[in-house]
Amino acid sequence: MPQQPQNIVVYADGAASPNPGPGGYGTVILRAGLRRELSGGFRLTTNNRMEIFGAIAGLREAGATPADVTVHSDSRYLVDMFNGGHAATWRRNNWTRNRGKDPALNPDLWNELLNLATRHTTRFVWVKSHADNPENNRCDELAVLARQAAGLPPDPGYERVATPAAPCQLDLFDYPSQATRRE
Repeated sequence: MPQQPQNIVVYADGAASPNPGPGGYGTVILRAGLRRELSGGFRLTTNNRMEIFGAIAGLREAGATPADVTVHSDSRYLVDMFNGGHAATWRRNNWTRNRGKDPALNPDLWNELLNLATRHTTRFVWVKSHADNPENNRCDELAVLARQAAGLPPDPGYERVATPAAPCQLDLFDYPSQATRRE
């Protein structure tokens, strides 16, 4: 007799202030009577990136065994772009939208989310933010606390950390304009 897939409920939220600015995500995972909370942040990112990352964190925690996963989010961007198939279409179109005219935003995170979601029967449900949903409110608290933490790492998909250029040795008679041309 086939085993029924496990039901996993994920609540996810993201925050950035200012936007863009320091950002954080908060995730609550409910599975088999157990509860797990996850959070983290980045020193420069956007609210939308943190909304997606919160869902990614929940889907990563869901594991590789197929399950029925319901992700609750107060982000219309996240819920509508996933449920409406827009993110999948962007991927099929080499991360462009509007018939190839514009680049899709956040392709690194959308790609990861789509890959993780295909492991499971995944559906996204929109919930009203800052309402009477204790799990969504807890995710918001986790996200805000995470973005306020000290020593946040860079968001490699958003913040391009400058790599210092190799020094250029000038000869005695070189002018700076010539040194620039050598690099």
